[in-house]
Amino acid sequence: MNEQSTTSGDRTGEGLFKAGADSHGRALLKGVTWRLIGTADTFLWSWLITHEPVKAGAIASSEVFTKIALFYVHERIWRVLKFAPNSHLRSLIKAISWRVVGSADTFILSMIFTGNGKYAISIASAEALTKIGLYYGHERVWRRVKWGRLEAKPA
Repeated sequence: MNEQSTTSGDRTGEGLFKAGADSHGRALLKGVTWRLIGTADTFLWSWLITHEPVKAGAIASSEVFTKIALFYVHERIWRVLKFAPNSHLRSLIKAISWRVVGSADTFILSMIFTGNGKYAISIASAEALTKIGLYYGHERVWRRVKWGRLEAKPA
């Protein structure tokens, strides 16, 4: 299906929001797969910056819980946005919006576990650079997965 046919609703006055196209299970599985990638990235940056693998592990393992919940909410919000479905621009904007939420979470957890503002800023900043690219790739892969997509009902 080409993108023009998927966005024909734009001309019908439906506005920016519509009912979602992804199931709860799909959103949850996307959250889990992203968290595996994100946790590895968090651990690596935390270890490189603090030189303390135990603290790096504490930050990364805590994010498993906070970020799966935050990611799920992020997915549910984005599922109602009709803006540029299946486009690279949507994936990029979604990646940036997620990174803002994710970096704030990383900063807070890094402060809790290290007690060091410089470490927290460094870890969150490093992640912001790597994870936008990682998330963009993750999102593009999931655009190819059909499982869990809910088809719109004909009008």
